[in-house]
Amino acid sequence: MKFKVLTILAVLLLASCASEPAPEPTTPAEPEMAAAPAADTGTDPLTGTWAGNWGPSAEHRNEVTLELAWDGTSLSGMVNPGANAIALDSASYDPETGAVTMTASAENFRGETVNYTIEGTLDGSTMTGSWVHDNQEGDFSITMQ
Repeated sequence: MKFKVLTILAVLLLASCASEPAPEPTTPAEPEMAAAPAADTGTDPLTGTWAGNWGPSAEHRNEVTLELAWDGTSLSGMVNPGANAIALDSASYDPETGAVTMTASAENFRGETVNYTIEGTLDGSTMTGSWVHDNQEGDFSITMQ
């Protein structure tokens, strides 16, 4: 009987020392693919805040901020948003040439209406061009913020 008990203990002991079963075969990992370049989504080049200056000469400059919105077909916006904001009367953008045209009307310090015509060209995040009202003219330069 002792022999039987010792044999059973030996079998149990050997079973517990046996190596673990072989792992399940796995499929080799797929090689990582390089990320595909982002698709061109026609990023909106105009919507946002633009800041810069305008004036009739290099010595006489005025700070300006524009809030522009481009929906893919029409352009709208505001000059110097805030208490003294001036809405653009009309605005257009030609994506092929980068040409931007805007008109705005504002009251001067004498209470007279001044009609501005602004023509610019978009080049990346900068727009430069000219403006005119009555017998005054000058240039401007603004950058997307």
